[in-house]
Amino acid sequence: MHPEHAHLITTAPARPLTPTDLQQATHPLLPAHEIPPGVDLVTLPDGTRTLAYTHQPPPALQQAPTAQPIPRWAKTTALLAPTIGGGIAAAGVGLSAAAPGLIAMTSALWSAVALAATVTVGTGGLVWAARRRQAPAQITQHITATGLFGRANGTINHH
Repeated sequence: MHPEHAHLITTAPARPLTPTDLQQATHPLLPAHEIPPGVDLVTLPDGTRTLAYTHQPPPALQQAPTAQPIPRWAKTTALLAPTIGGGIAAAGVGLSAAAPGLIAMTSALWSAVALAATVTVGTGGLVWAARRRQAPAQITQHITATGLFGRANGTINHH
């Protein structure tokens, strides 16, 4: 840029543009609603007011995340965990104390199953032996029919 065209630009005080500000400009300007963001009305050292790009202040730094409340399901789970663990531990202690009795009960149950099987097989054998042996029954049938679509008649004889 040539030195004769270099101008020191100063920014107007930060305030919203008014229609009066736009009418005082030396050349036609955009209406206030058409001015894009990042563009502001500035006053040059010679008093001329014009639109120019201005630097926006840097965005505010993000705040550190705040502590979120603990969800209800997490609290419930945390409170139930020791209870469930204690119940499992108590069940383990109870089973270890009852182990000899459980072994005796399983032996008794197997004995009961063996007895039931023996009684079933023995009863079947006794019923089979007690039946009288008879000759198989003979059944004879005499069926007669007349014609292609005639009604059939018959007799059954048990011997």
